[in-house]
Amino acid sequence: MAKAKITFTSGLQFVGEADSGHAVVMDGEEKSGGRNSGPRPMELLLLGLGGCTGMDVVSILRKKREPVIGLEVNVNGIMAEDYPHKYTQMEIEYVVKGKGVTEGGVKRAIELSMEKYCSVKATLEGAAKIGWSCRIVEE
Repeated sequence: MAKAKITFTSGLQFVGEADSGHAVVMDGEEKSGGRNSGPRPMELLLLGLGGCTGMDVVSILRKKREPVIGLEVNVNGIMAEDYPHKYTQMEIEYVVKGKGVTEGGVKRAIELSMEKYCSVKATLEGAAKIGWSCRIVEE
């Protein structure tokens, strides 16, 4: 069982600590009573999705011996206008860097992440529509 401990500090600031011992500060906007000292919880959802699938894609590309030297994952979330302002759609853009990286290898790595390996995507599936695109930058 995974665990997390979230502790209120002041204003709207909380510190979240994971089982691994790593911590992250979360905070709200100043106009809402926060100090803007950390990302919002909903921003962390986008970061978690991008990090999870990014780790998958890099690992798969390395196993396929694709000459990847960099990966940027850009995640955009569209929120509902009404409360609870949940994400209704998320778009992921993968920017893969390397010399001689194949488009087929990149697309297959992303498909494997999206369909089989990314637990964050699997958790969010059904709650929001998740799409993706990719491009390769020769470096």
